[in-house]
Amino acid sequence: MSGGGAGPAVVPADLRVAVLGGTGPQGRGLARRFAAAGVHVILGSRTAQRAQLVAADLRELTGGPVGGADNVTAAAECDVVLVVVPWDGHADLLRELAPALAGKVVVDCVNPLGFDKQGAFALDVPEGSATQQAAAILTESTVVGAFHNVSAVLLDATEPLETDVLVLGDDREATELVQALADTIDGVRGVYGGRLRNARQVEALTANLISINRRYKAHSGIRVSDV
Repeated sequence: MSGGGAGPAVVPADLRVAVLGGTGPQGRGLARRFAAAGVHVILGSRTAQRAQLVAADLRELTGGPVGGADNVTAAAECDVVLVVVPWDGHADLLRELAPALAGKVVVDCVNPLGFDKQGAFALDVPEGSATQQAAAILTESTVVGAFHNVSAVLLDATEPLETDVLVLGDDREATELVQALADTIDGVRGVYGGRLRNARQVEALTANLISINRRYKAHSGIRVSDV
């Protein structure tokens, strides 16, 4: 099925979402927001113990359904899997988890960025983007790109975010599901942003947002007008 469509789907009540890298700032923040919305979340980490400790903290904060496991177990037990890991380990992790991710919707949230004295900048990726790299590795999964431009600081708070999330993919059903998942977060709207080939500029935009944040001491995001 092709990407597009004006109305996102409804998140099924029994949907289970894994957040790989769920003990880092971005992953923890996304897990916190989903749990607060009543979505069943399993944090994935290199060690199950670390994931379980963070999950216990999030259960106390949100009252929502949050569990913790190692990355392989979290991926195997969930329907939708968010990849929120450092760029340096992106490809290796996906190759390792490819069997567990087969048949699942995989949401790549990774931004390939470098940093020097002038600030953040986008890195060149042979496949075009982190999302396209994920699709090239996970040939038995349905890969979608999303949540690239959302502040980790604001995610791990309680106030509405008031931001849009661009969702990219080649499968309409999958992109609409991820849009609906974004919509569960208070103040967030999932917006279809094009096919996987358009992920590069969305990932790179994060470097601009980091520059904005440094200059204005802010936690900037994006809003799409007239939609």
